[in-house]
Amino acid sequence: MSNPVLADALGPLVVRSAPIDDPGALLSLLPDDDAFAWVHGGDGLVGWGRVTELPTAGAGRFDEAAQWWGDLCAHAVIRDDVQTPGSGLVAFGSFTFADDTGGSVLVVPEVVVGRRDGIAWVTVIGTGISAPPDVSPTSPPRQPSGVRFADGPVDSFTWQGLVAEAVARIVRDDLDKVVLARDLVAMLDEPIDVRAPLARLAGEYPSCWTFHVDGFFGSTPEMLVRLERGLVTSRVLAGTIRRTGDDKHDLALAGSLARSSKDLEEHEYAERSVADALAPHCTNMFVPETPFVLHLPNVMHLATDVTGVMRNGASALTLAASLHPSAAVGGTPTAEAVRLISEIEQLDRGRYAGPVGWIDGHGDGEWGIGLRSAQIEEDGRIVRLFAGCGIVADSVPADELAESEAKLIPVRDALSPAPLTDR
Repeated sequence: MSNPVLADALGPLVVRSAPIDDPGALLSLLPDDDAFAWVHGGDGLVGWGRVTELPTAGAGRFDEAAQWWGDLCAHAVIRDDVQTPGSGLVAFGSFTFADDTGGSVLVVPEVVVGRRDGIAWVTVIGTGISAPPDVSPTSPPRQPSGVRFADGPVDSFTWQGLVAEAVARIVRDDLDKVVLARDLVAMLDEPIDVRAPLARLAGEYPSCWTFHVDGFFGSTPEMLVRLERGLVTSRVLAGTIRRTGDDKHDLALAGSLARSSKDLEEHEYAERSVADALAPHCTNMFVPETPFVLHLPNVMHLATDVTGVMRNGASALTLAASLHPSAAVGGTPTAEAVRLISEIEQLDRGRYAGPVGWIDGHGDGEWGIGLRSAQIEEDGRIVRLFAGCGIVADSVPADELAESEAKLIPVRDALSPAPLTDR
């Protein structure tokens, strides 16, 4: 693999996309180093190697990334024999939650393999013409070993106190909602092979978007924004209840969630923030009157799919910047809620709850919210897991702790050494 360099040190990129036979499970194609993934229900994109990248930080990180990407696309030489969203020139990206935190990045891989709607393809990207690589399964991933979990800097008891403080501030300061996050630390005997938890997450949560970008991985249920040939879609999740595993009981819980005034209030704030952010970019917007209940293996969410038609030519990355942070991960009013988070949360979120996904040369792309996620640290021997909860005036700290524990389950289970049954 070539050493990553910034785009201004390169000549024009040469890009070739060509159809291929179905390669099988996309995640099985990944090498054990420098791999990227965005997979949903078996389809999606995976990539490896780095042709160029843009590390960025600060309040202007989205604008800088959009400018960089636009310049890169404008000078690229592209032959695309597939002509579908995700073919041609593609970058994977992940952005921090907060404006004052470093670590955001856009990366252009050397190789991208994609599949959607029964069509598979390979894209090769470089500074000259190169032959397509062999697209076949690589060696199986190493399973995590000796995993031990511990609370992050804020233990569960203290975190409940922060929830109580947030409730008091909501009542006192006339806030509607604030989202508080916590982390769990996993310590491993040897560096993690991220392909192992990715395969577990994709297999157990096929309706979520399983991702990996630059050490940040997870399986998010929330699509911040998808732009596909002018159609804009955003999935809003807010309002959560833990599943029991008893189908009859869970059906009753789903009904109670759909009627819960607390959860409906939380959902309304998130839905409104998304609709307001998309309105300047879209026509013919549709916001359903009532949410539906999204059933996942570990939890159920109130969910709404907001749709619209692009009217001003914005890219998927620009739309993601307009939407971040939504009320689902920040609160309402957003500026005041984010300020309260910085005051009391006592957590460096990094890229947790920030946009993660991909963009292509036409501006189409998919950006999820980095939820049900974790960050690999310390040469791969430390993994920080994150979860957050929407706090409103009648939130109960113990209930919010239980909800956060449920949201930690996907990645926590994916780090267990149980054998894979389906790659």
